[in-house]
Amino acid sequence: MVTAETAVALPALVLLAAMLIWAIVAAAAQIRCVDAARVGARAAARGDTDAVSVALAAAPAGAEVRVEQAAETVRVTVEAPCPGPGRLGTALSVRLSASAVAAREDVVGAEASEVG
Repeated sequence: MVTAETAVALPALVLLAAMLIWAIVAAAAQIRCVDAARVGARAAARGDTDAVSVALAAAPAGAEVRVEQAAETVRVTVEAPCPGPGRLGTALSVRLSASAVAAREDVVGAEASEVG
């Protein structure tokens, strides 16, 4: 009887373990998206022309980076796919995203020189 219960419970435990591992991988990818958006926004705020490549270097594989400049700020959005575990990869795939906003330094510097 114990063997039958184990045979029924073991696949459920394996599935649970796979889902927990996938959740950890997805959380790590989300953190990388947040970091990439932050680094990209900081680079774009400084006026670096390669802010997109800086953000892509910090982002997970397959990520897309968008830079939007406003009058006084710059916003960087990073989106990346996170496929599900194993054969369920396409069915359980999620799209992760993160945004960061930074004040443009060229605008802040211009305002400071006008005041002083």
